[in-house]
Amino acid sequence: MKQLLEFIPLILFFIVYKSYGVQEAALVLVAATLVQLIALKVLYKKIEKSQWIMGIAVVFFGLLTAYFNDLAFLKWKVTLINGLFAAALLISQFVFRKPLVQMLLGKELRLPPDVWGKLNLGWAGFFIVCMFVNMIISYYFSDDVWTNFKVFGLTGLSLVAVVATCFYLYPYLKQHTQDEEKE
Repeated sequence: MKQLLEFIPLILFFIVYKSYGVQEAALVLVAATLVQLIALKVLYKKIEKSQWIMGIAVVFFGLLTAYFNDLAFLKWKVTLINGLFAAALLISQFVFRKPLVQMLLGKELRLPPDVWGKLNLGWAGFFIVCMFVNMIISYYFSDDVWTNFKVFGLTGLSLVAVVATCFYLYPYLKQHTQDEEKE
């Protein structure tokens, strides 16, 4: 339910963009994002930091997009957010010596330190790839192509990254389950 709630603003943006245009789509995106944040607070009593960051970025860049009637601002948002997430993952690992992925998921999973490190680097790499692919599509393709990429391409890439993470973690999860059964 929570993941579906997170996709509603994107879906509404896409529909309104294809039907009416940039300004209307940006305003709908901003309104839907604000409603989404309120719904998350009401339903789950908490809004995660990443959701706050995304929400603030969507409102800021969405309003700029609507005001200037130019998708460039939302294109920049995608690039900046992916870069910010990659930087946070890399800084956590190399400066603070504790992978951010481990801080987020360490309560649910017990994994060896090297696995946490590789998982953290993998997700940082994913965000860097998304950032550069977004930049290339933003600069060299039409707004329609970018919009399709934003909705379908980035969503597809995210799904691939989640599935790859599951395959990578499966041997460790299996071992973790066996260890719990022995206890």
